[in-house]
Order: sequence, then structure tokens, then C-alpha cells
Amino acid sequence: MDLFEYQARDIFEKHGVPVLGGVVATTPEEARAGAEQLLGGRPGVVVVKAQVKTGGRGKAGGVKLARSADEAAQHAEAILGMDIKGHTVHRVMIAAGAKIAKEYYFSVLLDRAERRYLAMASVEGGMEIEQLAVERPEALAKVAVDPRTGIDAAKADEIVRAAGFDADVAPKVAAVLQKLWDVYENEDATLVEVNPLVLTEDGEIVALDGKVTLDGNAAFRHPDHAALEDAEAADPLEAAAKAKDLNYVKLDGQVGIIGNGAGLVMSTLDVVAYAGEAHGGVKPANFLDIGGGASAEVMAAGLDIILSDPQVKAVFVNVFGGITACDAVANGIVAALEILGDHATKPLVVRLDGNNVLEGRRILAEAGHPLVTLAETMDGGADKAAELAHAAA
Repeated sequence: MDLFEYQARDIFEKHGVPVLGGVVATTPEEARAGAEQLLGGRPGVVVVKAQVKTGGRGKAGGVKLARSADEAAQHAEAILGMDIKGHTVHRVMIAAGAKIAKEYYFSVLLDRAERRYLAMASVEGGMEIEQLAVERPEALAKVAVDPRTGIDAAKADEIVRAAGFDADVAPKVAAVLQKLWDVYENEDATLVEVNPLVLTEDGEIVALDGKVTLDGNAAFRHPDHAALEDAEAADPLEAAAKAKDLNYVKLDGQVGIIGNGAGLVMSTLDVVAYAGEAHGGVKPANFLDIGGGASAEVMAAGLDIILSDPQVKAVFVNVFGGITACDAVANGIVAALEILGDHATKPLVVRLDGNNVLEGRRILAEAGHPLVTLAETMDGGADKAAELAHAAA
């Protein structure tokens, strides 16, 4: 789960990372009040920053300096509702201004290829790090981090040396890096990035901007993380599926997909997409993995989600019986259709294979549900589902 900047700022503050004051606003009036709070009646500068989960906000006009509360309100009015790379701005953060002497870069992330963590740092922050990595790769230090020890004092010193920080500022930066590691480790993050990490004219190191990605697999350890989810941006079908503990991803197609096992579902998506080329270009409508169990309740929950998608015109159920035998899957499909009743109105193509496949097919054939078509093969099932979806479009 990617966090908004203001959420990253709050988590940084929770772990002792030095940050500036910030107030979230969803209206120009709230922006004015936030600026007044931060300025405290004194002359100064605040920054109005669009809160979207993408880069390039400044170039798009989503980051503006304001020298008064009224100006902050004006900027907020212009930024709220703005589209930045397909992301609509629903809120802004009013951030305290800073007198910046230098801008740095730091991040720590999961290096899947090497099965460890990777810290990256540069004394040239503020610009897009991808651009720096391409144009001047020598300016970006990359230091492997052992998961067993993390970024302790010794590792922090190694990182600042590798990045070439000046001797007078290196200890201050190293101390902040250890606090950022606390964020990474204790919040179960897969990415913590600060760009820029700044040296102020007063000699302080401050995290001026932050990106944090949290590991959803660790959500059970962090019940407070649920409040960080962006409900406004969530697809309603994905939200409903999540509430039912289903592994579901909405796609832009017409053939609903149900399978057991991520690999089988991914293969099914490919086969349906290929088959759809011969039937008006129909495509898969979703990824839905019901896992090893295919009980009536799980099957009904999956079908209910898929059938709720108005784009879906047909459903392809592709199940390989392993631990759960095909007869149990067949009974689950029959019971699921009974549970759904009149809500089930779209054709289902069912392909079963594996353990007890003949019995499973017999159960479905004997049930004789008018919406169900049996398929012998995966390719045949995909083709029939694509044909039915195209006919109903």
C-alpha cells in the first residue's frame, strides 16, 4: 500500500524523523486555516502540495509557495480537483516552509533479486532520482543492507561515506538514516524514500518529502494501517472482494475469471485474451484466485463479486482439482448458484480437470443449470466464454 505524503510525514514524526509542520486540507477554507496555524501570525512561507500517489507534482503545478493564508487558499482552490497523471487531487497538505541550504536523497527498499535490502543515497537530491541514476550513476550510492542487522550506526556511517556527504554534516545525516530505518523495519515497509532530505540554513537535517510503501502481507501486525487506505480511490468491487478475503483484481474486460491458484489464473487470463481476439476482441474482466478451497460459500462469494461487474458478460470457471477434488468444486458451483438465485444471470463456462474430474463433470451435467456450459479443455473453455461474452455485448 502506497501512502500519501502527509501519511508518510506523520509516520516519520512518530519514529522521531525530523519533519516540518503539516496540515491536511480538502477545501480552500481549510487550507487558509492550516496556513494561519503554521504561520502563527508571523510573516513567512508555506507550501501547498497536492496529495496524489504519483511523481511530477511540481511540474504539473501541484506544488505552490504561498506567502500568506489567503494565497494558500487561492493555491488550494486551483490545485484541488486537478488531474495529475490520471490522479485527481482530493486533498492538499499545507507544509511549513524551510530555508534550504542543500538537498539530498535517501531511500531504503526491498531488493528482491538479491534477497536483501538496498539503501541508496546521494548528495544531489531534489531531482527525479531515475534521471540522476541514468545521467550520473556515480552520484547515486548503492549500499546493501543485511536484514539481520539493518541500518545501525556502522551501516549508516558506511552509507554517508559512500554517498560523499561532507564531514561536518555526515553524523547528522547518519542519525536520521537510522530513524528512517526504524520506520522501514517497524512499519513493515517495502520502500521508504526521502527526496529531498534537506540541510537547512540553521544546520538541521529535515525530511522535506516522503514516500512510503507498506507491505500488505504484514497488515495483520498493524491494525492501525487500515486507516491509511485510500477509500476514495479503491475500486468498489475490489473493496467488496477484500472484505470477503478474496484475491481479486479488477481488469477492463468482459469475461469474468475464477480459478484456484495464482499461476492457473494468470494462465487463464492469457488464454482468454488470446481466444478473445477471434470474438470481437473481448478480454478478461478480472483476476480472482479462490485458492485451494472451493466451498459453496467461497464460490458464491467469488461469483457474486464477478456478476456485480456490469462489464462482465460471461464467466469462465477454470479449476484444477488437487487437494480439493473436482466433485467438491462441482458441488460448490451448484450450491453457489442456488445461493445466488436470481442474481446469477450471466452464462458460466466451467472447465474441471484433475482429482475426481469425471465425478465433478457428472454432478454439473446432472444439475443441468441453464447458465452452465461444460468445457473439456482450458482452450475450449476460454473460447466458449469469449464467444458468449461477445454475443451478449
